[in-house]
Amino acid sequence: MNGVLIIDKPSGLTSHDVVNRVRRILQERSVGHLGTLDPMATGVLPLVIGNMTRLAQFYTSSDKTYEGVIRFGFATDTYDAEGEPTSPPQAVTLSLEQVRELAGRFQGVIEQVPPPFSAKKVQGVPAYKLARKHQDVPLKPVQVEVKEFEISRVENDRAFFRARVASGTYIRTVAHDMGKLLGCGAHLESLRRTSVA
Repeated sequence: MNGVLIIDKPSGLTSHDVVNRVRRILQERSVGHLGTLDPMATGVLPLVIGNMTRLAQFYTSSDKTYEGVIRFGFATDTYDAEGEPTSPPQAVTLSLEQVRELAGRFQGVIEQVPPPFSAKKVQGVPAYKLARKHQDVPLKPVQVEVKEFEISRVENDRAFFRARVASGTYIRTVAHDMGKLLGCGAHLESLRRTSVA
């Protein structure tokens, strides 16, 4: 079978879990995806099947669009809601103008250190394997691009956003770094991918 399937990935599954399920359902070994989504994240996960797996090479650097919520007040070790808090929660009152001004600092080409809980390789080992063992994860900053980053509203300690980013950009790290700049900590509470390419 040859084709492209657009999956609306539910929360709780890895992108690889989805690929494995589709392999079993279709009884087709040759299935791949066009860009990993974290287990917590939901939304657009394009799968390529059979001869269409050749398309993957054309999508490795595609833009991706997301909607989500950043929660301020404490950081986590994974930079998202699935992680363990790395500081005690603190009460935060934010204004829309304040968060929009902060978001502006993350637009364009920026230097970003990938999260320790990521698939980035450290001497051939995925970073998350080291992080799970509480080992040091020495990741170097990389250049990424945030093409659009719009804060639509702020409710108490939460900021609702829409972002369009180049491939390789971690929204989790953007949330974490925003919390660092404000001095109160932050993490990605929810994330939904709305488009790929």
